[in-house]
Amino acid sequence: MTAQLSKKSEAWSARFNEPVSDLVKRYTASVFFDKRLAQVDIQGSLAHAEMLAHQNIISQQDHAEIQRGMAQIQEEIASGKFEWLLDLEDVHLNIEKRLTELVGDAGKRLHTGRSRNDQVATDIRLYVRSEIDNIVGLLRDLRLALLDLAEKHADTILPGFTHMQVAQPITFGHHMLAYVEMFSRDAERMLDCRKRVNRLPLGAAALAGTTFPIDRERVARTLDFEDVCHNSLDAVSDRDFAIEFCAAAALIMTHVSRMSEELVIWMSPRVGFIDIADRFCTGSSIMPQKKNPDVPELARGKTGRVNGHLIALLTLMKGQPLAYNKDNQEDKEPLFDTVDTVVDTLRIFADMATGITVKPDAMRAAALQGYATATDLADYLVKKGLPFRDAHEAVAHAVRACVDRGCDLSDLTLEEMRVFSSLIEADIFEVLTLEGSVAARNHVGGTAPQQVRLAIARHRSKLN
Repeated sequence: MTAQLSKKSEAWSARFNEPVSDLVKRYTASVFFDKRLAQVDIQGSLAHAEMLAHQNIISQQDHAEIQRGMAQIQEEIASGKFEWLLDLEDVHLNIEKRLTELVGDAGKRLHTGRSRNDQVATDIRLYVRSEIDNIVGLLRDLRLALLDLAEKHADTILPGFTHMQVAQPITFGHHMLAYVEMFSRDAERMLDCRKRVNRLPLGAAALAGTTFPIDRERVARTLDFEDVCHNSLDAVSDRDFAIEFCAAAALIMTHVSRMSEELVIWMSPRVGFIDIADRFCTGSSIMPQKKNPDVPELARGKTGRVNGHLIALLTLMKGQPLAYNKDNQEDKEPLFDTVDTVVDTLRIFADMATGITVKPDAMRAAALQGYATATDLADYLVKKGLPFRDAHEAVAHAVRACVDRGCDLSDLTLEEMRVFSSLIEADIFEVLTLEGSVAARNHVGGTAPQQVRLAIARHRSKLN
């Protein structure tokens, strides 16, 4: 029977009367995408072996042999010499088979007290934990790049919009800080998600635990898990940590997409607020004058891809009974692609932020359109004692008159303004300047250049 097992190479061949068909092998195999889990699989196996030896479940000699074999396997994988076999289904059986070839019976004893169910759950958690740490670092890099841009343009005025209509003057630095806030929350979400990722399922075995005297807490300490999963059924069948990660990733991409939309609009010659460095753009196959903002456009598109992966995982889990089911093999490709997409996007956006050229004159000219200081005039009247609703109405009449004449509020003479309210005095012209408008909003969260610089300092202090 042992010879038959070795010959057929499947881990459970003795149970079946005929081999698995080649079509089924290809359909059920995961090795060619889950082999990226190889390093964490080895990491988890070494911790498991150390615990088995400490508990006298395997001998110290077996432990030493397992360590030796795993070291060679790591070298083979790193050098590209490791042979991945479709017949062995997945990363776990491929590594175990090679270990047995290298160290014999000691390799066969490694799987004592565990199942592939808790093994793969552990591997995925180790993988996601590592990628969370990577993503948090990339979010930091992006925020630092945006802070540099905000600091450089803390005084640069552009129109703020609501409903894509000119609303009030703001500073470009203030606008960039809005994205810094978004990406800060993204980092917080990732770190909070990490707490629930960082719980050890190993020791749950297939679904009910094991009869061997294992020490799960020891393995948790070795692998730097904060806790163990406290129910064996839940430990092997739960994937909500992966769903939560993908939800946090989808929010990151949503923020990237919103920023991308603005970059695309701002770069349009009809707006002309910014330019993006050539290395992030492409041309046209037919129109030689074109410079297309491909990176933000593609990031905007990739957001739908990540959102789709979140829905895929939610749908994957919604109908599964406890405990483990083969359906869960489908969790890896959406998860892996989510990681790759977010990591690549954040890395390129941090670089792209350094290649954004701001055009202050175009921004200022746009801010002078659309009566952006109308609210300042209303606030001025309120400070003079007029109820806000009355002030709002008076300014609305003034704006209507300017629309009819084709001029700005600041183009009106003092006498013309006093037609709309006798409370208006000569100091109104300071209020109606773009600089006066942004400087007046000098409070925490406001667009005043002073507040922008204070906010930048706060963010830098947290990031450092």
